[in-house]
Formats: sequence, structure tokens, C-alpha cells
Amino acid sequence: MNHNLFATFARRMQARGDADFITTREGHAYSHAEALAATARLAGALTELGVTPGDRVAVQTDKSPEAILLYLATLRVGGVYLPLNTGYTGDEIRYFLGDAEPALFVCRPGNVEEARKIATESGCPAVETLGKAADGSLMEVTEQAAPHDDIAPREPDDLAAILYTSGTTGRSKGAMLTHRNLGSNAEALVAFWHFSEDDRLIHALPIFHTHGLFVACNVTLMAGSSMLFLPRFDADVIFEELPRGTVMMGVPTFYTRLLQDDRLTPEVTANMRLFVSGSAPLTAETHQAFEHKTGHAILERYGMTETNMNTSNPYDGERRAGTVGVPLPGVEFRITDRETHEPVPQGEIGMLEVRGPNVFIGYWRMPEKTREELLEDGFFVTGDLAMVDERGYVHIVGRDKDLVISGGYNVYPKEIEQVIDELDGVFESAVIGVTHPDFGEGVTAVVVPKEGADLDEAKVLGFLDGKLARYKQPKRVLFTDTLPRNTMGKVQKNQLREQFKDIYR
Repeated sequence: MNHNLFATFARRMQARGDADFITTREGHAYSHAEALAATARLAGALTELGVTPGDRVAVQTDKSPEAILLYLATLRVGGVYLPLNTGYTGDEIRYFLGDAEPALFVCRPGNVEEARKIATESGCPAVETLGKAADGSLMEVTEQAAPHDDIAPREPDDLAAILYTSGTTGRSKGAMLTHRNLGSNAEALVAFWHFSEDDRLIHALPIFHTHGLFVACNVTLMAGSSMLFLPRFDADVIFEELPRGTVMMGVPTFYTRLLQDDRLTPEVTANMRLFVSGSAPLTAETHQAFEHKTGHAILERYGMTETNMNTSNPYDGERRAGTVGVPLPGVEFRITDRETHEPVPQGEIGMLEVRGPNVFIGYWRMPEKTREELLEDGFFVTGDLAMVDERGYVHIVGRDKDLVISGGYNVYPKEIEQVIDELDGVFESAVIGVTHPDFGEGVTAVVVPKEGADLDEAKVLGFLDGKLARYKQPKRVLFTDTLPRNTMGKVQKNQLREQFKDIYR
């Protein structure tokens, strides 16, 4: 593979011709050939709008087939695709546009006035809109522009995408992903998960992060298979579609919700060959209950924004509950002492580090952060604590920092604490993840009020509304006189998690 990602996809799409690529329940559909032709038209619009190789194209739109075609068209012209969570507020978008300096920002039609204002302040030269129903100004430009049939030459280490992630402190970091990173990972997953042209993926994930965009869509393109594109997870719709699907990719929340429904039976899942779970830990209890009700063992895998997928339970062979399986082909890992980076004995817990063609090349304009996490020998320090069992399966046992994963989304406590602390009457706050039956972890705020302050849960939640994306907003706000600290003055979040462990039960 030459790892010009679009060229690889284009060959596959050409070969698949009239076979389905992407369909919606409303009957909106593209065959592989139609999708390929549409990328040429959209690439013409991007060229018209001034996008050249290496330019970033920032996108915050609703999920639609055209949003995927825009991703492909960006690759076609040699651009760098920058998807943004649809829940991000104006303040958050202002940071991303200022940091990434995109040549074009594509937003939802309803947000265009605010988007233009932010783009002007951030120095972004062009704003266009894209709606759910193939509408918006970008599609109007596309109709007028001449198709761009060429494929921009790209080297394996040229950027294909930037995905923003975040540490537990400070602002979001842009993970730089290359054509080699994305192409090699899609190839590995197609082989490891036995994807073929006959597969029909039920796609109910968002398309602004690794799981829904790069795992689901890139694998479908690489295999020449098809996907049913759903706007969101809806159990009623999933049960209708399971008999016509072969694969579903989901977060643990999908599976806990299906398990609560009597319609989950071996009969309704009889046509399915694979259920994949990722983005958050799947409990052994959910794994076992799903297998008991359907006969299907959910395949859990492990990846992150900076690396795509690293490990997976096997397709053939035992899928072990509570583990994330073994390294994918071409991926190496080691479990090390957090301070020295020296390997620890098998069975002991340490820091998980990974190396391979899937591992990103660094953080956008953050060389010091890159050096901290991407070591000279090519290993990336994941920040996850793990151990390897006697059969070589990796167990993720915790996170080195206090990251919260709620409903498959990463939530960074420091960011939320900083906003809560701006509220009059708040002395200090701590945000933790507490076990939640539906979301895996519920974002939970523990607030210390100033003396005499008139604060309650509703007041804090009301203050946060509109300042943070919905998924970052706490499920509960609890109040306490003091936060537990160690002798160095560091807040002991483990004690808070223990104290409030039962609030969602």
C-alpha cells in the first residue's frame, strides 16, 4: 500500500462500482461509484474555496452521508480533516480555529452567524454550511464548481487529519494523524476482524472522533463493504435493523441499553456476525449477559485518538471479558515503570506504551508535549495503567490521570473545574467519574462553597449550561465543607470516588 489514503479508497470504490456504500433509513443512498464521483464534485468546491494541500478543513456538522464525502474530498485535495464535536460551544470553537488556523470552517446552517463571527476573530478566511439533508452553502458551491478529478499526491507521513484530545490539565491538544497512521490501521482491522465486501455495518456512532470516523468508515471503505448510517443510537431502530446487518460497532452504553430490552434474542441477532465495543471499558457483567442473551461474545478492543486501534480481542478464539485482547498486527506494546520506562515483570501493573505505524507523529504546535509522550524509540506513553495476563491479553486497570469516560466520550475534569470555579460563591471544586449504570462513568462535581454562599445543584448546573458541551456537564453536583488532600496538598480524588461510589445505584 502506498498510504495515500484517498488513492487507496478510490481504487476500492471504483472496483465496487454500483454496490451500496452508504444508505440511510430515509432512502438517501450512495453506491461506491456515486460516492467517488461526489468526492470529485466536493473537491472542486474545496479548491474553489482556496483549500490547498496541507490546509486544514475544520468541520462541525450534523451526521450525514455528505459529511463523510466531505472528509473524503478533503483527503482528495490533500487537505487535513479536522472534525469537531457537535456539542462544542462557541468559546471552544474559537480555541480550535485559532489553534489550527484552518483555511475553511464548515458548520451547521443554523450556526452560521456565530461561526462567521468566530472565524473572523480567529483569522479563518472561509465559512460554509452543510446540513443533514445534503443542503447548505457548501453544496451550492459544489453545484457551481468544476469537478476536481485529480488526487493530490501525498507521502505516507503527510497529515490526513488532526483530532483534538486533551490532557487532564490545560487546553486541548491536536493529535496529528498521517496517511500511514490511518491506512495501516484500517488494513489491520479489516484483516483482524474478517471484514469483506458482504458486510453491512450498522453505524450509530458520532463521526467526529476516532471510533465513528476512522474505525467504522475507514474499515468500510478499505473492505469495500457498506454501512447503514443512523443519526444516533435508538434501540427501536437498532432492533429493526439487526436482521439486515452483519456488524455493529458501539460504546458500552449501546449494549447496556439493548440488554434492558426483551427484544434482544438469538433470533433477532442471527444475521449478525460481529458486535464490537470500544471508547470506554465494557464490564465483564455486560459481556457475559450479552453472550447469555444472544450467543454473541462482544469483541472489545482498545485504542485512542493518538494511536487509532492498538489491541483487540481475537475474532477466532476466546474473547475474554474484562480484557482488551492482544496487539493488532504491526503494533508493539510494553508495560513499564511510570518513572523509568523500564519494562515491569509480566502480570504486574505499569504504564502501557505502544509503538507501530498507527501511532501519531505528534501534537500540533506542541513540541514539548510531543517529546513528553512520544519517546525517542517511537513508543507512545498512553497514560493508561495496564497489566498482561498469562495468555498475553491486555487488561486496562485504570488511568494514570483522572480522565472520566462517560458514554464513550473523554471528559477532562480540570476543564470543568475551571468553569465551576468562576461561579460566585464557589471556593473550589473537584470533578470525578463515578460508576454509572448507563454511561459507564457519570461526570460528578464536588463543590466547596464559600462561607455564607447561597449555592445549590440547580444553580451550578444552570451556570454551566451553554459554557460546556452537554456530555461534559455533571450528572450530579454534590457539596462538601472541604476536599480531602494529601500532605503535599493534592486533592485525593480516589477518596471522593470511594465516598460517592453509590450515588447512581
